Amino acid sequence: MSSGIIAVSLAVAILAAAQPSIAQESSEKPAVADEGQLAFNNACRTCHTLREGDNRLGPTLHGIVGRKAGSLPNFVYSSAMKGAGLVWDKATLDRFIANPDQVVSGHKMQPYGGIASADDRARIIAFLETRSRN
Repeated sequence: MSSGIIAVSLAVAILAAAQPSIAQESSEKPAVADEGQLAFNNACRTCHTLREGDNRLGPTLHGIVGRKAGSLPNFVYSSAMKGAGLVWDKATLDRFIANPDQVVSGHKMQPYGGIASADDRARIIAFLETRSRN
């Protein structure tokens, strides 16, 4: 066999061996990126959207990070939420998502009782930060 054929065969073998790992890497990246959206969809999407001005059973969460609690126009908040005096930063969102009753007693998010998983809360907050900017 000539050295050119051997070199080509070797190159093809190397590429074929590397191909599954390249495909695996690219298929894993979207899964990791989608974890926040999946956690949001599972816990929040029934009542909330990320579309600006699209209030549903709950207010839109578009631009939630940095927004004063109970401040969106065109949404009827509980008096407890309006008077909470909170700004939705990462720490406040984390506490609220974990146990809303402890943060704002008298909110209207019934029967939502919170998310125990710190990882899921972190994923949701990261997703809200990246997907709901003004």
